[in-house]
Amino acid sequence: MADLRPNLPPRIGIDRPGSFSRSCFHERHPVLIANLIADHPYPPRLRARLEALLAESLDGTVPPEVPPGPNQAFWAAEIAACAGRPWSGLPYLWAESYFYRRLLDATEYFDAESPWCGVDLFAPQKHAQLAGPELRADLDAYAALGERDHAERRRALLYASLWGNQADLGFRTTTDIAGRSGIVVDDGAAVWDLVDGPGSGPVIVVADNAGRELTADLALVDALLETGTVELHLKPHPYFVSDATGNDLLATLDALDADPNKPVQALAQRLRESIRDESLRVRTHGFYALPSTYRHLPPDLAADYRAARLVILKGDLNYRRLVGDRAWDPTTPFGDVVAYFPGDVAALRTAKSDLAVGIPPARLTELDNASPDWRISGTHAMIQVLH
Repeated sequence: MADLRPNLPPRIGIDRPGSFSRSCFHERHPVLIANLIADHPYPPRLRARLEALLAESLDGTVPPEVPPGPNQAFWAAEIAACAGRPWSGLPYLWAESYFYRRLLDATEYFDAESPWCGVDLFAPQKHAQLAGPELRADLDAYAALGERDHAERRRALLYASLWGNQADLGFRTTTDIAGRSGIVVDDGAAVWDLVDGPGSGPVIVVADNAGRELTADLALVDALLETGTVELHLKPHPYFVSDATGNDLLATLDALDADPNKPVQALAQRLRESIRDESLRVRTHGFYALPSTYRHLPPDLAADYRAARLVILKGDLNYRRLVGDRAWDPTTPFGDVVAYFPGDVAALRTAKSDLAVGIPPARLTELDNASPDWRISGTHAMIQVLH
């Protein structure tokens, strides 16, 4: 689909040796396929399909067949334009999304006659996070937040949601993480100004990952509910690794219910009651599982965003879709890049890809000199707001 703004930078591809995007296909995806085969007792036909997909994505071309599942018309048009092209020549965002769509096909997720229909291929990894000791520590930290004053507590929950985007940073609410250490751009105060503002619409939180990140997001959602209606937008089906779906929401609430901390159990109860009375609306949209950017929102979702007090976009993938996954000069102002967005928007993102905008020049020089891999290491984060 063509971009509406002229003179946009080129799309990030997967063809440049040494690039992060290329390493995702040539280093991460082989590990991903190996983990799927180890995690599930797939029969030979599914193992063969997974291995064939990996080989094709590393050194093959796009076939003309449209994989099954929703949004068939969209994918038919997209694949018709890409069929016969080598994977190495595809835009990064499109290639990744197509790869995961093909994973669902390879594991017969959409095949109503298969016993593997509807089986979340990433469920073992998600369940492991919910059962792990790290989550227990996260929830202990959440329970201790009751000792803080209201403003400090809200601030800590926002930063916990931000850092939750990187699982090994997790749900930390200590002074260094709840402060500004490692945060490249911090518009956190503007987030709460918009949430507390005069608008009557809901706050929309577009979630990213399940497990510890969704747990942190739900704690933030609970605080947002004190100000009015909230919408939590989830993926309609498994997409990228560990993306949060409705099933993951229910599993997370169950994990909160089972925690020995009374404040954590109370959190789960409040969230369940909020879903029942629709002060917390759980939504999804087919758009969230497509390689489209937010510049190409469908009209109904654009109208929802326009009516919201604030849209909070979580995670690196949502950030890439917001700014367009293009080779921007990192000093390009965030507001200039996302001015098209139909309402007020906040991006909460732990940096895990090359892409960045809105970085002050002096700060960029400092980061590049001190930590050249800061954009992909998960050690830095940003809260950026357009209003």
